[in-house]
Amino acid sequence: MIRPFCCFALLLTAPASAEPLHWYKGNTHTHTLWSDGNDFPDMVTDWYVTHGYNFLGLSDHNILQAKEVWMAETSVEKRRKTLGKTTMEKYRTRFGSPWVEEREMDDSKEVRLKKLEEYRKLFEKPGQFLLVQAEEISAKFDKSPIHIGAVNVAEVITPLTGDSISDVIRANLRAVMDQEQRLGQPMITHVNHPNFRWGLSAEDMAQVAEEKFFEVYNGHPSIHHLGDENRVGDEAIWDIANTLRLTKFKTPPLMGVATDDSHHYHGEEGSPGRGWIMVHADKLEANALIGALKAGDFYASSGVTLDEVEFRDGKLHLRIHAEPGVTYTTKVVGTPKDFDASTTEVTMPEDDTHKTRLRYSADVGKTFASVEGPEVSYQVTGKELYIRAVITSSKPHPNPSYPDQTEMGWTQPVAWEIH
Repeated sequence: MIRPFCCFALLLTAPASAEPLHWYKGNTHTHTLWSDGNDFPDMVTDWYVTHGYNFLGLSDHNILQAKEVWMAETSVEKRRKTLGKTTMEKYRTRFGSPWVEEREMDDSKEVRLKKLEEYRKLFEKPGQFLLVQAEEISAKFDKSPIHIGAVNVAEVITPLTGDSISDVIRANLRAVMDQEQRLGQPMITHVNHPNFRWGLSAEDMAQVAEEKFFEVYNGHPSIHHLGDENRVGDEAIWDIANTLRLTKFKTPPLMGVATDDSHHYHGEEGSPGRGWIMVHADKLEANALIGALKAGDFYASSGVTLDEVEFRDGKLHLRIHAEPGVTYTTKVVGTPKDFDASTTEVTMPEDDTHKTRLRYSADVGKTFASVEGPEVSYQVTGKELYIRAVITSSKPHPNPSYPDQTEMGWTQPVAWEIH
């Protein structure tokens, strides 16, 4: 389990007297009919339960599933983009009456959306599955969308404004922190899909000290995960932001999560099962999961499973759960302490909310080592500002969000120092 120690993050073996640790698979970014998804929250939850997840946060935009809401069944069906059995037919088949509540209103028929506290009773099982209340705080600055996942919140967070992108990020993160302190309930936030509509830059995120997590992988096809010829992808954003945080802003590095951001559940493009986090915790309880995430005791995945993740005495060691016939390449990535800090300012296309962006040298996010096979060890030399590992398998992703995608995994930054 990874624990912060001074300016380093360490993964240590739990003491003998502690509860045994388990790996719990979960997703913290998913949408339903409560906002812009196209299926019922209980149907969505059922999908995650039957596909082997241990916890789930349904994070609809600027709302908690905690009030009385009826929806026209015609509106439910308009959300679908595929033919075949209707959404209502699927819902009635899976849950039936009296669970599915319908009513006649004037010339239309309505269905009630179940609240979290109602449907969680159908699915939660101690040690097996847990629902964690979540919200996607959907703010903006000018034309830049600023979306923040808030996990284990107790009250809805109304999006706040500010005088800049970083101000808006900071204000909304602080709103969650204030609620956490006021209620004494642990919560986390992660900044979502920075390249969605090209809304955020690495510099925007680097300067917000309150920011601790961001999405290094988001499974929705429209979020520009790989970037383009003008703009870097999410992994490069991670390395640029962390280099700036450790050197310029004197702030610990960001940790990376993977999520689905699923909106569609009838065979369309924004479907579930693409990205998740594996959390190393002693209990499948919200407080334990949040505590492990804050400590960095987790990794992000789009399919790769790790049996062991350890950083001890300056050595990073990984053991990959290898599948027959699948090959694995692990890159140890980071930035040297003496990196080339030169930048070039580049004018952006009209679709970008930033008129210009900075391009960085190849030292930022440099590959220190590339290791083939399921066993990976890397000894820190002392010349690295930080390191992280990214594992790429040869196995094609079963539900890809971009062309030629294979299954991957991402560990958190370790061996870091603030300079």
